[in-house]
Amino acid sequence: GSFMLVNTSGRFAGQKAHLLLPHLKENDTHCIDFHYYVSSKSGSSPGTLNVYVKVNDGPIGNPIWNTSITATWNRAELAISTFWPSFYQVVFEVVTSGHSGYVAIDEVKVLGHPCTKTPHFLRLQSVEVNAGQFATFQCTASGGTGSGDRLWLQGIYVRDAPLKDIKVFDGRRFVALFSVVNATKRDAGNYRCMIRTEGGVGVSNYAQLIVKEPPVPIAPPQLSSVGATYLWIQLNANSINGDGPIIQREVEYRTSSGSWYDIQPVDSTSYKIGHLDPDTEYEISVLLTRPGEGGTGSPGPALKTRTKCADPMHGPRKLEVVEIKSRQITICWEPFGYNVTRCHRYNLTVHYRYQAGGQEQVREEVSWDTESSHPQHTITNLSPYTNVSIKLVLMNPEGRKESQELVVQTDEDVPSAVPLESIQGSTFEEKIFLQWREPAQTYGVITLYEV
Repeated sequence: GSFMLVNTSGRFAGQKAHLLLPHLKENDTHCIDFHYYVSSKSGSSPGTLNVYVKVNDGPIGNPIWNTSITATWNRAELAISTFWPSFYQVVFEVVTSGHSGYVAIDEVKVLGHPCTKTPHFLRLQSVEVNAGQFATFQCTASGGTGSGDRLWLQGIYVRDAPLKDIKVFDGRRFVALFSVVNATKRDAGNYRCMIRTEGGVGVSNYAQLIVKEPPVPIAPPQLSSVGATYLWIQLNANSINGDGPIIQREVEYRTSSGSWYDIQPVDSTSYKIGHLDPDTEYEISVLLTRPGEGGTGSPGPALKTRTKCADPMHGPRKLEVVEIKSRQITICWEPFGYNVTRCHRYNLTVHYRYQAGGQEQVREEVSWDTESSHPQHTITNLSPYTNVSIKLVLMNPEGRKESQELVVQTDEDVPSAVPLESIQGSTFEEKIFLQWREPAQTYGVITLYEV
């Protein structure tokens, strides 16, 4: 048994004395038992007695047990569950308070059997979680626990975690659950289970909390080919921020304007996104998932790209005459929108042909009235009393579609004058006989000549 006596007289506050036990490497449950005494004549505590358990010559960590006043000799047990191949060292520390008195430790024994007043923990397993999740440590112990016991999860360089839940089985075993909430990389580190009873303290081995960051692609996807209703992309997600392994890939795509979006699982490095709208801008990003709850990272950088236009669905429909005059015709048609044009860039031209002076004249002009709910167009500078063939042509960068042809005759108009030089007169005694040529432009059926 080791012995330590500290006389605190004449010492100023904060001075330290240490007693180090030899390194211990135990194969089975055992118990460390010691007697201690903290007393002063004045009644003020002469100092604090701390007990540390340092594992594998690592950091000393926080005390597992402490006391500051007893007045008589007491006994405490340390139920330390650090087993071979790990080794540990118990360190007793006295920190003086500045008051006179004595702190003593005596009869420190390593017993080859479990502690009688303090439970022993079974091996604590390491826990891996994704950032932002709850990490739950399950501390199982042999022995009983009462309402006066304090249970906590002690961290090394990380914050302690409070008890979340406890389940007791037949008084000889219990399971205590501790949660590190919204775990971040800062919470990663070593933790051990602690129980402080009236008779001493139980300490488990250190287990690790491993916090993984869900993976996020560094670069946007790449475009392989573009169609009117599909986009082929390369996921381009080999370089990531965060942690693997990647167990699932998804493609998220949305229209740049509006709120429509969709997510599709992908099992190869390239993917065809289908059933898209023509001539529409999309933003495409990749989502990666690693194992475990909350393992899906946020979407990676987005690729912004536009689908091509598609061939118009059909030509303009219901081409009708609104008004016919002698020299102009006004036509109308059924209004159409993007679902017919399949492109935001298109034009509508009016094609018409007619006979003039024995020759066929062919003309076309652009109609700007395509957005209105009653679209119409007036063709001017026509010849009266002439058959005109009219059709509409809808064109976008990908193709053209025509309406059916409409044949319309312009109205009659006032004929031109009889050519003066053609008027010839033959005179007789009682009459003058006249003859002349038809006007150059009859503009209809001539019903009467007046002399």
